[in-house]
Amino acid sequence: MAIVSVCLALFYRHEKKRYVTIRIHHMIEEVRYIAAGNFHRQVEVVDNYELGALAVNINNIVVQAQKSMEEERMAEKIKNDLVTNVSHDLRTPLTSIVGYLNLINEDKYRDEVELRYYTQILHDKVTRLHELINDLFEFTRMQNKGLMLHKEPINLAEMLDQLAVQFHIQFQQAGMECRQNYEVRHPIVPADGRKLVRVFENLISNAITYGKEGKYIDIKLQDTEQAVIVDITNYGEGIPAIDLPHIFDRFYRVEKSRSEYSGGSGLGLAIAKSIMDLHEGDILVSSDMESTTFQVRLPK
Repeated sequence: MAIVSVCLALFYRHEKKRYVTIRIHHMIEEVRYIAAGNFHRQVEVVDNYELGALAVNINNIVVQAQKSMEEERMAEKIKNDLVTNVSHDLRTPLTSIVGYLNLINEDKYRDEVELRYYTQILHDKVTRLHELINDLFEFTRMQNKGLMLHKEPINLAEMLDQLAVQFHIQFQQAGMECRQNYEVRHPIVPADGRKLVRVFENLISNAITYGKEGKYIDIKLQDTEQAVIVDITNYGEGIPAIDLPHIFDRFYRVEKSRSEYSGGSGLGLAIAKSIMDLHEGDILVSSDMESTTFQVRLPK
């Protein structure tokens, strides 16, 4: 009986060793296949404790490699999109500038009035180009974490009042009225005032550009236990539902007459979103057939 037990034990050890050897060779083949670039494949997890743990760790490495490759592809796509969009947006005003400069250089204008008309167009195109370059520079700095916040206590009601005065002429020229509704008069938040102003300037400018038909811009200020909330609403043409999820993407422009009329860089809302992220706040948008509202939430 003892001899039988010894033989069974030896046979079990031999078979176990053979099984482990087979599994190791199989695992080596699977790893070799994955190493050839087939990252969709994963190593089979076996019951054996040591081999199972090894397979799990290999699969974790494969998953991390897949994520890294996807992030690299996304970064490459972002870079290519950036180059494409910047090239297009720089080319458009530059083409006009070169064209009108050639007309002036070749004396192809009827009189001084037409000359002044050409120079005004040149001025507008150069200003547009300057704004685009500044927006691109600022957006790139934000994406590379190159901007530092200099926070101090900011009274949002006072800031919004100053902006309403600052945009008074634009409101008049657009035939619009700014209506302010503050539920609290002294909402204090820690923020970088100069950068926060950029957010509201962009939102008010957009409301003027796209809300002329509605005649009104409403600025509403609310206070909660955790945050101060600012709603900026215009009553012009709404933003299509299909565009809403992408409205804060860099270079994203709503199609049709909105983008053509505004001539914006496509970076303003992306910059506003980046500034809000730096402040650990949020910026949201909602739109329907009657109105569009951008909501800014700043933590106290």
